[in-house]
Amino acid sequence: MKRSLEPITYKENTEELAKFAKALGHPTRIAILKHLESQSCCFTGDLVEVFPLAQSTVSQHLKELKNAGLIQGELKPPKIKYCINQENWIRAKLLFEELFN
Repeated sequence: MKRSLEPITYKENTEELAKFAKALGHPTRIAILKHLESQSCCFTGDLVEVFPLAQSTVSQHLKELKNAGLIQGELKPPKIKYCINQENWIRAKLLFEELFN
């Protein structure tokens, strides 16, 4: 029975890895993740001060990272506080490690 599950697991793992890889496919998103990792959490406005980008551009990058599950946002009206989604961050690291080993 284990053999019948392997193709499903393979497909799930590769699709999940591709989702993470796509989100990491832009240098600004990688920089945002590195910043969030060192700051634990921050607001969009904080990132606009760090990166020389328009707020709308930063927001678009945050949206892509959030859609991939790498970050999460908590509404603190009128702002959103972002931080790394630790569970998915660990999962992404494991999947990339499997890919490169």
